[in-house]
Amino acid sequence: MAKKKTAGDSKTRAVSPNVMGLRAEVLEQPITETLELNYMPYAMSVIVSRAIPEIDGLKPSHRKLLYTMYQMKLLGGARTKSANVVGQTMKLNPHGDAAIYDTMVRLSRGYGALLHPLVDSKGNFGKVYSRDMAWAASRYTEVRLDPICAELFRDIDQDTVDFVDNYDGKLKEPTLLPTTFPNVLVSANKGIAVGMASDLCGFNLGEVCDTAIALLKNPEHDILSTLKAPDLPTGGELLYDAAALSEIYRTGRGSFKVRARWRYIKSENLIEVYEIPYSTTSEAIMDKVTDLVKSGKLKEIADIRDETDLSGLKLTIDLKRGTDPDKLMAKLFRLTPLLDSQSCNFNILIAGMPKVLGVRAILEEWTAWRMESIRRRVYYSMNKKKERLHLLKGLRRILLDIDRAIQIIRDTEEDDQVTPNLMIGFGIDQIQAEYVADIRLRNINKEYILKRTQEVDALADEIADLEDIVNSPKRIRKIIAHELAEVKKKYAAPRRTQIIYDHMDEPIMTAEEETPDYPVHLFFSREGYLKKITPQSLRMASEQKYKEGDAPYLQWEATNRDELLVFTDRQQCYKTRLADFDDTKASALGDYLPTKLGMDPEEHALWACIPGDYSGHLLFFFENGKAARVELSAYQTQTRRKKLTGAYSDKSPLASAFLVREDFEAAVISSDNRCLVFHTASLTPKATRNTQGVAVMTLKPKFKVSQVLPLERTHITNPSRYRARALPAAGAILRETDREEEQLSLL
Repeated sequence: MAKKKTAGDSKTRAVSPNVMGLRAEVLEQPITETLELNYMPYAMSVIVSRAIPEIDGLKPSHRKLLYTMYQMKLLGGARTKSANVVGQTMKLNPHGDAAIYDTMVRLSRGYGALLHPLVDSKGNFGKVYSRDMAWAASRYTEVRLDPICAELFRDIDQDTVDFVDNYDGKLKEPTLLPTTFPNVLVSANKGIAVGMASDLCGFNLGEVCDTAIALLKNPEHDILSTLKAPDLPTGGELLYDAAALSEIYRTGRGSFKVRARWRYIKSENLIEVYEIPYSTTSEAIMDKVTDLVKSGKLKEIADIRDETDLSGLKLTIDLKRGTDPDKLMAKLFRLTPLLDSQSCNFNILIAGMPKVLGVRAILEEWTAWRMESIRRRVYYSMNKKKERLHLLKGLRRILLDIDRAIQIIRDTEEDDQVTPNLMIGFGIDQIQAEYVADIRLRNINKEYILKRTQEVDALADEIADLEDIVNSPKRIRKIIAHELAEVKKKYAAPRRTQIIYDHMDEPIMTAEEETPDYPVHLFFSREGYLKKITPQSLRMASEQKYKEGDAPYLQWEATNRDELLVFTDRQQCYKTRLADFDDTKASALGDYLPTKLGMDPEEHALWACIPGDYSGHLLFFFENGKAARVELSAYQTQTRRKKLTGAYSDKSPLASAFLVREDFEAAVISSDNRCLVFHTASLTPKATRNTQGVAVMTLKPKFKVSQVLPLERTHITNPSRYRARALPAAGAILRETDREEEQLSLL
């Protein structure tokens, strides 16, 4: 394909022939320019006009819906069908009826997503705590504005906020609603924009009003003293963390933990969960509990079911006999969403710009915006009174000679000359003259005019007072504080989310404490099979069954809570817990460790031990005649890591290994039937796991260490023959009488 540049054009044009033999030009556009011209406007529209709430606590979709309902006289009126509201809202919001109805559902009292719902609903609106409970269609439900919306629309007709054209320019809609309280902190809100998101949790209305009033009086007020903690619509118990909340209040980012509320019904041996965290659903909790029961991690639960009804949420958990409900709930809090984290990202639009603000900054921004709204309201009222005063001053001018005014009107031949003649006759302006001319005939009496003109002095005093308010931030703040106190008195409700201050003193169930503890016997075969058998089962049948070609290798007595270290031929150590293995019988083959532990392909288990408290040492004997003594604590990790690489040296294959609590005499036997006896105390311990060790036995070429045994477990009758005076040593040839060997089982 040929390329050419046209004169004055910096873009490259690709030229290709078409089917008619003519050449077609395709304009190539740089990707950066495409993003700038096409994607950026979309991204900004999502941020500014869709996903991020503004200082009144509402997104554009919320505001358009509520304002439509306000225009439909649904504040204090009878309910109407939701479909009717949805249809009317489309005059302001062209995004389709489904999106509008979804917005209405979230604001409704029936759905329960807000501490103070803005839509008073009737019918099935689903529930915020249910993932699968669908709401009814809009033709079946009815709505009206909740009484608290009077605080959202107060004085909206008095120029308190700006109005703009709707999408087709035929209607006007407010850019913000003049809320008399910080709704941005009361109504929970969440939105995902392009490149940013917002997640506002709700706070108790009474606490928010108290905090806003306190900040109006003292900008240095300690917010945590009045705004205790977030308050969530679904209730639950908030685990109080002063440091985490302080960080959220300061930066607007962070998280806090909320757990479910429950009660134990002793007579029926069951637990009822009746409040759950706001961030989860009842179905998510039941799915997780069901999975844990199926996997055997929750053996205390007999059944779980959802008994939610008209009275509210209720998840019922039937317990098995002997189950401690407190310990079970501690376990459920650790393993399920019954205890969940609530994230906070206080990202709101301030004058069209997204900003992440702390609580103090949000209240300061709201106060500044509210002060401007009140100043505009007062200014509007002052201008109305000034207009009224101006008219009454004109009326006062004709009070001295009413008959003359009547005579002027009667002597005027043309209607449009009445106003000019009154202006000339009494020295008043056109507006005053028209007001006088429009007075009804029955009101042209001295008593009526005197009553009207007596208002002049009172109006002048009111105007002066309003002018003082406009110019006095202190008085405006007093008005805001008074309105906040009234809102609290009318609409404040008790906290739904209980604050738990002393949760740090509650016992935390660890995995070890939750794991049942009982004695077990372990059997480890040469092929890598492990069996965990209880003493009771072992007494009933003690004859061990092994796979053909397999044989017993190691056995221990342990408890179900013990850890197990498994070493492989790839110099790796796998850490596991005996509780992860099912109890079995002697007649079973057991668990195949490479599969159970998820080892690498072709990797095999060579040896294992129970580390206990990780005191002592591990002895590694290699086929090249070297031995390494490694501190067992080198295999202890702070985290629950399941695999350690470099568990021992890879310079030579492993011949034998021992867990050493007390030192002993070891007999090292080579493939050419030589034996060397030495005391393990002569080996210096190392902290490095993959140390090569020190030479213990010198070997001739083509020979290797084949076996290492504690001396007391051999049939050597004269050990002094094989003891080495110094290491390394070649050892002595084994006598016939000393060559009898017995299979060793390490305890």
